[in-house]
Amino acid sequence: MTWNILHGANDIINGKENAIAIIKEIDPDVILMVETYGSGKDIADALGYNFHLIAPKGTALNDKGTNLSIFSKYPFGNRIDTEYPFYLGGIEIIINNQKVRFFSNWFHYLPWNDAPENMGKTTNELLEWEKTGARYDMLQNVLPYLKKYASQTDSIPIVFGGDMNTPSHLDWGENTKTIHNNLVVPWNTTKQLEKLGLIDTYRTLNPNPLTHPGITWNTEAKNDSHRIDYIFYKGAKLKSVNSKSYHAYFNKPITINGKAFLYPSDHGFVVTAFKLLKN
Repeated sequence: MTWNILHGANDIINGKENAIAIIKEIDPDVILMVETYGSGKDIADALGYNFHLIAPKGTALNDKGTNLSIFSKYPFGNRIDTEYPFYLGGIEIIINNQKVRFFSNWFHYLPWNDAPENMGKTTNELLEWEKTGARYDMLQNVLPYLKKYASQTDSIPIVFGGDMNTPSHLDWGENTKTIHNNLVVPWNTTKQLEKLGLIDTYRTLNPNPLTHPGITWNTEAKNDSHRIDYIFYKGAKLKSVNSKSYHAYFNKPITINGKAFLYPSDHGFVVTAFKLLKN
């Protein structure tokens, strides 16, 4: 499960409690959390997960300035620290005596437009516009880490997920031109991950963006719906077998397993099931 819980799920009354209840219903083995902001350890303890804060060693686990974290029902292995812990970090998780490297990620929302297809730009102009904000610089900073670990997946698979704040090139192809002002846009951020061999689990298992848009960002009373939260993977020992996205408006009900909860975040979340192949 990957979920941006919005400011530690503290923006509504009982937000943290609702986040706990939602995670309990989903019951994932691993959570890649964004906007942890001090709430992660409390949530992990309430649910019985092991908790890893992506931050320099020695950082208090309830530090409200920390963004990313990883929860696991399985034991942790080695930390995977980067120079940029606010937007990339990871840890090994030992599953049935096999190592899998998990990474939690966040990229800046700029440059952003609610409807890029209506900006009056050509495909090439949109791709140049995409490089004008902080997101592009963040991607360049973390690409060396991603290349390193993606090159080792014959022995140790990787799962990479989080809030990338960008649309996917897989959602802006020939089959979606009718809803994107006749534009096909190979968005750079997701294209770079594809070049590393990383597989977008939701879109691979739900290949039609028109029938399964997988929206994780949609503001009430605005026309700004996009799929911007992802779970990717690479490795011969892993195979994604099911992926589903969930979305509700902030502070509005979401129903999971027949139970209703007030939704504490502005982002939806993605849940992917994997099969781990034996050595």
